[in-house]
Amino acid sequence: MSNDDLNTPGYEIPDEMKNVVAITTIDRIYNWGRRSSVWPMMFGLACCAIEMIAAQASRYDMARFGMEVMRPTPRQSDLMLVSGTVTKKMVPLIVRLFNQMPEPKYVVAMGACASGGGPFKEGYNVVAGIDKFLPVDVYVPGCPPTPQALIHGLIQLQKKIDRQSIRQVRWYRKGPDTVEIPVPVLGPDLVDLRRTAEIKKIAAKKAG
Repeated sequence: MSNDDLNTPGYEIPDEMKNVVAITTIDRIYNWGRRSSVWPMMFGLACCAIEMIAAQASRYDMARFGMEVMRPTPRQSDLMLVSGTVTKKMVPLIVRLFNQMPEPKYVVAMGACASGGGPFKEGYNVVAGIDKFLPVDVYVPGCPPTPQALIHGLIQLQKKIDRQSIRQVRWYRKGPDTVEIPVPVLGPDLVDLRRTAEIKKIAAKKAG
């Protein structure tokens, strides 16, 4: 982090004290630490996962951003990279993994399938975008997106983290520090339990 990024605007530091003293805020130090150590979860869904793996290799080297530690468990992960086709069979597992991740946590929809269904959007077994179930922070377009596109998306995520404040984020407020998303039920079709009241209302209307 450069001095211009670290120092708080409005406070002038004498020339003889520059590079010796820095005046900053808790938010900037806090966000700088988080943005530089985002640990993605190590799982992939389809062909986009190959590009995600390539981005972690030496040619692109995501270690420059502090993101080289891909964790095999959601309890040690900060970032869920949804890389590939999201089928209805996989959605309950994805939501369960997301619920097990500690706050603060972020979601990146990588590729056309994860963002909106891709070429399988009208398929009977594919969800038209993971954002129907999880809060997505960054969308990375492409089919599949290149490693450069993924890295650009992760840089945008870092910029979003830079704008957050301890005074406003949910996990530092009173009440529950995380919001658990109901795990969808897979039966003849995928049932989103958040729509239970709506479904009952429609069923009662048709029955009456």
